[in-house]
Amino acid sequence: MSRRHAAEKREILPDPKFGDKILNKFMNNLMLDGKKSVAEKIVYGALEIMDDKAGAIATDDEDQGDAGNSGIPGAKGLSVFHKALKKVRPQVEVRSRRVGGATYQVPVEVRNERAQALAIRWLIGAARNRSENTMVERLAGELLDAANDRGSAVKKRDDTHKMAEANKAFAHYRW
Repeated sequence: MSRRHAAEKREILPDPKFGDKILNKFMNNLMLDGKKSVAEKIVYGALEIMDDKAGAIATDDEDQGDAGNSGIPGAKGLSVFHKALKKVRPQVEVRSRRVGGATYQVPVEVRNERAQALAIRWLIGAARNRSENTMVERLAGELLDAANDRGSAVKKRDDTHKMAEANKAFAHYRW
């Protein structure tokens, strides 16, 4: 890591179908070996599957603009995607801090960008570990589970919060 200046943030362009930057970031994380078109097919296919199954999920507190009521296939799935991402985002995490020869797990609040990155990473990892046949089905299932407060990604968030709660005694070592 350079000591001279911080790395410049790259501008992420919005995705071509919905114009959503977070969805494009999700696709970029899902992408393997630079195959963006494959990642797009997976994500858009999962959004369409979620669109069909999204009747049970109420998306009342969404602020996604007009994507929720447009005629594009998968638009309802996009609001479910944002709801799932919001539910998986961690509020606190533990970081290792070495004090006087001992290493402590110190709970710290998570910055917005890191929370989003962790949520995306956890959702993709949980989807890859599911047992459905295609990645489209796995991703749709995991996003629907996350939107309903269940699934592996939500469990990971809960475990992170429990770990931070258990180590609350070391919060005074925060830097």
